[in-house]
Amino acid sequence: MRILKHLALFAAYGLAGAVLALVIAYVAYLQSRPDLKPWHTVRLAAEFRAADRDRVRTLAEYQAIEERVFADLRGTVYPRTAPADRRRLNRYFAGSLADPAGYRRDWNRTLELAAPNPRGAVLLLHGLSDSPYSMRPLAERLHAEGYRTLALRLPGHGTAPSGLVHAQWQDWAAAARLGARHLRGRIGADLPLYVVGYSTGGALAVEYALARRAGEDLPRVDGLILVSAAIGVSPVAALAAWQARLAALPGFEKLAWSSIGPEFDPFKYVSFAVNAGVQIHALTTEIDARIAALDKGGGVEGMPRVLAFQSAADATVDAGALVRVLLGRLAPAGHELVAFDVNRHAEAAPLLAPGTGEDVRRLLVAGPLPFALSVITNRDPHSAETVAQYRPAGTATTGADPVGIAWPPGVFSLSHVSLPFPPSDPLYGAARPAVIEGVYLGRPELLGERGLLAVPESELVRLRFNPFFSYLERRVLEFVRLR
Repeated sequence: MRILKHLALFAAYGLAGAVLALVIAYVAYLQSRPDLKPWHTVRLAAEFRAADRDRVRTLAEYQAIEERVFADLRGTVYPRTAPADRRRLNRYFAGSLADPAGYRRDWNRTLELAAPNPRGAVLLLHGLSDSPYSMRPLAERLHAEGYRTLALRLPGHGTAPSGLVHAQWQDWAAAARLGARHLRGRIGADLPLYVVGYSTGGALAVEYALARRAGEDLPRVDGLILVSAAIGVSPVAALAAWQARLAALPGFEKLAWSSIGPEFDPFKYVSFAVNAGVQIHALTTEIDARIAALDKGGGVEGMPRVLAFQSAADATVDAGALVRVLLGRLAPAGHELVAFDVNRHAEAAPLLAPGTGEDVRRLLVAGPLPFALSVITNRDPHSAETVAQYRPAGTATTGADPVGIAWPPGVFSLSHVSLPFPPSDPLYGAARPAVIEGVYLGRPELLGERGLLAVPESELVRLRFNPFFSYLERRVLEFVRLR
């Protein structure tokens, strides 16, 4: 018996030693990454926090804080950019192609478009590490339809990546509440108010609606439009909390970052803070728990109508969580999922990994769903033309309508980042514009040897525009006109 105890103790020590060795090796790898720059380490002027909600109650007060943060950014980060980093594609080098100040408008800032006699209002919430630029196309289109629109810059975004090292999801949720109250106060109690949420913004829209459903005193929302909503993320994000804590130790600052990259995009961070992943995991966990608490059997009732858009191929969020965590647990109330399948054209299909997009295909043959389903997919394996295969809520009946849009040559799927941008977007679009305001990142056609580009090669493969944006836009307009 004593021998067995000694062997067990020896095995435990051995396992602990192996785990420690792996941790040390992982930390050593993280520390071997590129050096941090001023935009990774600076602490800018105080951002809006959830604790400020009783002190900062108006959009004007919120934007005053925003102005101070941007002034601090220009005064502290840009002058500290080292000569070696003063490149044409560094957003923190004044006058570079990626400098947001070189655009006719700095789309990193909150954007409000007023309407003289509004039909309603729309609050638009961008994604994690993103900016209001991703909400610009829908904000401008809805404004043209007569809606007052507010594309809110969430705290920690649009300035320096370091802004996400200390942000909390409750700060973003408090900002969303401020935006909703502002719009409701401008349009009155009778007109409709909608929330459009992209990625993390989609999670914030759902959190808002669930909080109101649970009894929080919040303005009424008449519909949620979710684009690539972050309703579920990898559980690995929760394990990153220990890494963020170690980053507080002197000399271990790099551990605060999941990725450290060149900041070539004027309106989106390339570097990604570990804390950002921790926060979105905490937010999605909160959403799951609230739905569970509200579901008394038969699905959560009393939620605003939901129209969700999701790509079957999404490397950023758990696409299946949109159904598993949210739509499949809501009581039938006019909700719909629009899913963009991968390109199943005979020329593109061999490029895809086995099983790609099968979750979406299974939904089409599943039992009756509590929400309507539209799947944008190839008309047949020999055509790039697409159809919308449609299933009404509560039935197994499937129909198909032509979409009138074909997959562009060379595009095998959409991506998480592509859905909110039209092919005409001057930064991320399908073709280089005749006059480039700053930098063009949409579809650069570059060939050469690997390892030579300042931009990560993986970034050049990822689709940044949505060839089906006109369909998405049409469905959004139909949704807001239904009331």
